[in-house]
Amino acid sequence: MSTELNVLTPEETAPCCGPSCCDDTAAEAGAPAVEASTEASLTGAEIKATVREKYAQIAVGATSSCCDSSTCCTDDISMIGDAYDTVEGYVAEADLGLGCGLPTEYANLQPGQTVLDLGAGAGLDAFVARRIVGETGRVIGLDMTQEMVDNARANAQTLGYDNVDFYLGDIEAMPFDDDTVDVVISNCVLNLVPDKKAAFAEMYRVLKPGGHFCVSDVVYQGEMPEAVKRSAELYVGCVAGAMEREAYLGALQEAGFMDVEVVKGRVIDVPDEVLNQILGPAERAALRESGSAVLSVTVYGVK
Repeated sequence: MSTELNVLTPEETAPCCGPSCCDDTAAEAGAPAVEASTEASLTGAEIKATVREKYAQIAVGATSSCCDSSTCCTDDISMIGDAYDTVEGYVAEADLGLGCGLPTEYANLQPGQTVLDLGAGAGLDAFVARRIVGETGRVIGLDMTQEMVDNARANAQTLGYDNVDFYLGDIEAMPFDDDTVDVVISNCVLNLVPDKKAAFAEMYRVLKPGGHFCVSDVVYQGEMPEAVKRSAELYVGCVAGAMEREAYLGALQEAGFMDVEVVKGRVIDVPDEVLNQILGPAERAALRESGSAVLSVTVYGVK
């Protein structure tokens, strides 16, 4: 089975390494690569620039490091643990520790399907999906960071996969035709997208009638402090970009999806050392006592 996609050519992204990435001053001070904004909400463009820069650093650090372990590549919140340890198709070189779930476990993938992985990174979930869809299927990865796309392509070439392709582009404006994929998957990426409604609409557009999505993502329940919501550093740590749980599910339904349900969920503990960046002691205590929580959820829905 081969499904032809019309792939547009997106703009190239700039490499990360430079004075603002991981210079000696930042290393000595332990400063983050991007300062948290505490004065005003980040714009969509600022969010995307922050996310792109951070993930470009991570991608480069996976091969020829621009950030060593003492500086800016270790401040993310680890949310997945050892979930991939026993998964068939796991490729260690593609695992950058950036996921918050295991969407392929619940995606009901079948041999011969065309699968689209949004925010594919170095290709981890795409390669797991490829094991399931087999040689008669096809897996497409989309990522907005050139360094990630380069890593994923190199990994695919090493593995000898000629039916796994990776493209540069934005989730809010995917470079693919309507009704061309059977399944959309994603792992801890959609919460980083500023315009989630546009992203959900694009998911709906590219799926074939009767196709479905299965995404792992971060949401929250209760009240989340505004300082957390607008923090650049927590945005790239997958917390500040989260939507309220019911609003997230409602937005998917508004995009046209049916049978939207959370098939797996768990609470993510945000450590004090992360919250310390933006909240004072009283605010942290109030947050802990409020019952508000950050959640990792895996969500399924049908077009």
